[in-house]
This record gives sequence, structure tokens and C-alpha cells, in this order.
Amino acid sequence: MEKRMVLVCIAVGFLGLLSAALGFGAEATRVKTSEVKTSIPGECIYPKKPALALGLSAAVTLMMAQAMINTIAGCLCCKKQRNSSETNWTLALISFIVSWVTFIIAFLLLLTGAALNDQRGEETMYFGGYCYVVRPGVFAGGALLSLASISLGIVYYVAVSNFKSTQTWGPQSNQGIAMGQPVIPPQSTQPVFVHEDTYNRRQVP
Repeated sequence: MEKRMVLVCIAVGFLGLLSAALGFGAEATRVKTSEVKTSIPGECIYPKKPALALGLSAAVTLMMAQAMINTIAGCLCCKKQRNSSETNWTLALISFIVSWVTFIIAFLLLLTGAALNDQRGEETMYFGGYCYVVRPGVFAGGALLSLASISLGIVYYVAVSNFKSTQTWGPQSNQGIAMGQPVIPPQSTQPVFVHEDTYNRRQVP
């Protein structure tokens, strides 16, 4: 169980780091305002940048990591209700909720940045005659939230695994121990007859 947990954490952690690295790469290679040229009034010329492919790759990698950790750990909402006083259950619940919230925000940021960066060649101006580009920090924010989402997903998986281990082995730890009871031989209720000679020999002369 411990070896499987370590392998899962390593695999998911690698995907999370890869997603964040791709997100930061997209941030570094995004189309900047100074790089957009105008040929004639009403058209913008965008340079070819790898930010689109990097942003999409980061979003897909993040989705794979999130799907893997939640598939292996299982959905907390589908399980039987646990005692809220259990530390592992409370930690798992908080990590599960926050992990999904950060995942959704990071996924949307990466997809939005990739979509807005998908401009090649000459495009018609938008927003009152201005060329538009991805705002700084969109890809970086998605990368940071990707790290947070995967980290919380790993915490959720470990907490759920520890809770399952406690539930599995804790109550059954005493089943293999037999409770010893004093064995008292049944007492006979029949009268015992002593021979008269035996009684007389024990008397003091």
C-alpha cells in the first residue's frame, strides 16, 4: 500500500510540475503588445508564438493529473458519511473541495490564455480599433493554481488512504485475540460418602 501511494504521488506530482512548467512557458512566449504591428488601419499583424500550444498542453496535462488522482482516490462525496471529528476525513474534505476549485480556475485561465493567443497573421481589430493580446499573468496564474490544485489533490489522496487504513485495520485489530475466560469445572451436587473406617482412623485416640 505504501509503495503504491508513493508511486501515485510521484506520477501525479510530475504531471503537476509539467503543467506548471508549460504554463510558465506560455507566459514567457505569449504575444506582447509591442510585438503586434498594424499594416493598414483596421488590421493587426500578430507574430507566430508557441504560447497557444504550450497553454493547451498545460491545460490537458493538468486535467490528466486531476483525473488520475481523483480516480485512484475515489470521490469523497460517493463514500459513506464519516465522522466529522476524524482528522483525516476533515483534511480530505477540505483538500478535495479546494483542489477542485483551484483546478477549475487554473483550467479556465490556461484555456482562455491559449484562445486569446491564437492570433496569426492579419486580423481585424476589435474593441474600438485596438489590437488585443493576452494580459500579463494569465498563464502564470494558471500555472500557480495548477501547482496548488495538484498539491491539494495529493494531500486528499494521502488523507483518504490513511483514513481507509484506519477504518480497515483499526476495528479489526482485536479480532484475532481470543478473550480469555476463567474455566471453572462444574461442581458436583451429588453427596460424597466417606467410609466409616476412614473417619475413625482420623480421630485422635
